Amino acid sequence: MIVDSRPTDEEVAALLTQLGETLKALGADVTKVENWGKRRLAYDTKKQREGTYAVFEVLAEPSMVKEFERQLRLNDSVLRFLSTRVPIRKKVRPAKTQEPPASGDTVLEEVG
Repeated sequence: MIVDSRPTDEEVAALLTQLGETLKALGADVTKVENWGKRRLAYDTKKQREGTYAVFEVLAEPSMVKEFERQLRLNDSVLRFLSTRVPIRKKVRPAKTQEPPASGDTVLEEVG
């Protein structure tokens, strides 16, 4: 999300803490909150040239995310936000395979 850059760093930190608590109240599990600091925007957004970037990493149901997005739209301090779904990667064990013989090789079997 991009937060208005006019408030001080302490006010932005308080806002991010409040938004994290809102997510927890909705039943989501907040795994990480990162404040990336102030950056210049590519174009003016709500008459602002700079914004404070923040990233929330959350485990939540779609209904929780929808409600959180509704609350972000109502918050005047939030200029823009984007919610994305990150697929959970499963750890893949290396398969224990034997190399099959090449197609041109002949395999001799002892018949007994």
